[in-house]
Amino acid sequence: MRSFNGSLAPDLRQDPARPAAESSRERRFYRAYGLTISSEVALPELEATAPAAADVVIAVGPIDYPKPRSEAGTAFRFEPSRQYLAWDAVGAFLVSDARRIDIEPAPGIDDQLIAFPLLGPVMALLLHQRGLLVLHASAIAVGGSSAIFMGDKGAGKSTTAGAMISAGHGLLTDDVVALDLSRPDEPVIVPGFPQLKLAADAAAAIPIRQAEVRPQAHPAIDKAQHRLHGGFAGDAVLATRIYILQRGDKAAASRLPGPGALSAIIKFSYVTRFGRAALVGDFAATHLRQCAALASQIGVYRLEVPTGLERIGEAVALIERDLAVGDGSR
Repeated sequence: MRSFNGSLAPDLRQDPARPAAESSRERRFYRAYGLTISSEVALPELEATAPAAADVVIAVGPIDYPKPRSEAGTAFRFEPSRQYLAWDAVGAFLVSDARRIDIEPAPGIDDQLIAFPLLGPVMALLLHQRGLLVLHASAIAVGGSSAIFMGDKGAGKSTTAGAMISAGHGLLTDDVVALDLSRPDEPVIVPGFPQLKLAADAAAAIPIRQAEVRPQAHPAIDKAQHRLHGGFAGDAVLATRIYILQRGDKAAASRLPGPGALSAIIKFSYVTRFGRAALVGDFAATHLRQCAALASQIGVYRLEVPTGLERIGEAVALIERDLAVGDGSR
């Protein structure tokens, strides 16, 4: 196991060269994904830290950037060093130079709603720019091992993660899983922040102690944010297992062969949600190389999770047994 300090390149430890525009907003400092983040958006989801040289600056104000044509209320534009994302209902985001996020909120939108895309796809793209492999998944630390849960929408990634936390294991990250592959033979999961999003039925069925349920940001958002005050694993952990979740009659796991493992990692990598257009410049080759390296180093399993929340413990027990057997061998 090794720690991760976010220093992917020496110059990224310095404050970004482009200063923030004059703003009446309070600037706060946070830690997440091994980075010091200076933000004009209030992000209580993250862990607060003392002011310091920022790896990432989040600023609020007008975005001076050619806005692409909006279709269906969204607009995306990808360049090698800049990525523009806009949702008519929330606002526009410009990720630049792997260290800055500019935000132009839609009228009347508060920080709580801005945080949803900011800490999801926007942050995922920034981490991707910084050279990390980013998966749309949840990750749990189990002793010195780890479990990454991937799957289609509704497969139960966060629910399974919540059940693991309830069983005494630690959350590494939910929704955005960032892996440091600077040592290809030792892929490391970088811890995110202590929040888990759960649907109401899952939250009722899975008791998570020392968790604060935050107010609903918007009626259309069907999951509640659970801010953990315990059960968070703050240290980087070697990636041990990836589980592709699907519903089944009983808890069962089967290892995917090499081609199937690589295909699954590519499918559930975060950047592929935006299509081929997001893999600009050298990113396409780098991304494929990272996915192949991960698939070759750790076990990728299809995990059947029994239907019914009352049986989620069966999946937890199977994962614990599998990690105990596979610990150290990956």
